[in-house]
Amino acid sequence: MTGTTVPTPMYSLYQRELGFSAVVQTVVFAVYAVGVLAALLLFGRWSDQLGRRPLLLGGLAAALLSSLVFLVADSVPVLLVGRLLSGVSAGIFAGAATAAVIEAAPERLRSRAPAVATAANMGGLGLGPLLAGLAVQYLPAPLHLSFAVHAVAVVGCAVLVLLAPETVHVAEHPRLRPAALAVPPPVRAVFAGAVTAGFAGFAVLGLFTAIAPRIVAEITGVDDHAVAGLVVFALFAASTAAQLGLRGLPTDRALDAGCALLVVGVLVIGTALLAGSLAVLVTGAVVAGIGQGMSFSKGMAAVHARVDPAMRAAVTSSFFVVLYVAISLPVVGVGAAAQAWGLVPAALVFVAAVAVLAAVALAALLVLQRRAAKVPA
Repeated sequence: MTGTTVPTPMYSLYQRELGFSAVVQTVVFAVYAVGVLAALLLFGRWSDQLGRRPLLLGGLAAALLSSLVFLVADSVPVLLVGRLLSGVSAGIFAGAATAAVIEAAPERLRSRAPAVATAANMGGLGLGPLLAGLAVQYLPAPLHLSFAVHAVAVVGCAVLVLLAPETVHVAEHPRLRPAALAVPPPVRAVFAGAVTAGFAGFAVLGLFTAIAPRIVAEITGVDDHAVAGLVVFALFAASTAAQLGLRGLPTDRALDAGCALLVVGVLVIGTALLAGSLAVLVTGAVVAGIGQGMSFSKGMAAVHARVDPAMRAAVTSSFFVVLYVAISLPVVGVGAAAQAWGLVPAALVFVAAVAVLAAVALAALLVLQRRAAKVPA
């Protein structure tokens, strides 16, 4: 997962070297989500039939190919291929690796396994910009070293996967079908509120992962790739900490609080854009990250609590489709608007839209919860 965000501090360098526009920069970032969605929908249930290990090795192969493509990238089409492969790897890991971690955990640690999977997923996404930012700023070969190191790490992971035991019974006659999408009527209202909050939170993740270095350099005046990577890391670290540290809170109340914190966080980010303050930007990133982590994890929990277990996989797939649209399309819109209006106006419109979405989600969820409280048990 770290490899999927390694390019974040490098987009501005690629833009300078290859001469593409700000819109193209966001498209290069966003094609990653296409790969994630393709993997989730096409291969999301394959590991149940083929086993976890073959899918994990397939994801590692895509991750390795992605880094090798980036090592030779000399044009926009090549960058797009690298990002697409990176997305495919992330989509495979999101399902198969999470399941494998939970299944492989010893019984005495089984209750902690979901937290380990969460930390690996979100923590890895946050470490990518941080480590790559340090490498780009202070080490040689800024467009190559991080990918070379990542490729070696992926090979090491492949060895570990080959040594690990299979955790599921492999079907004799596997039926490899794409993941189904569905939102049954009884869960649609809660799904709509939770997924709206999730959309807002993932849009913020997309904005920071795609153009945080540009925001840090142009708006705060700090032209340091390591600092830009630290800002992105702060957002993901806050999200990870919230998902792990607050998982014991009641689902509905934590979901409401997450929406509210997301509103506050993006408004603080808007203040940072107007003031040109790095400290305020980091503060906004942390608050928004906590809100995103709570609204995402508790939103998913709220939906799962109300859906028939037989439909859970289809509903979860539908949830993630919306989230990965959120991580890609809005940031492309920001890139186009920034080219037309300038970065600050475009980012402020984005912040306002996210705040409104999170507020609408909060209002809808409060109404649903109030109605549910009035229904006799």
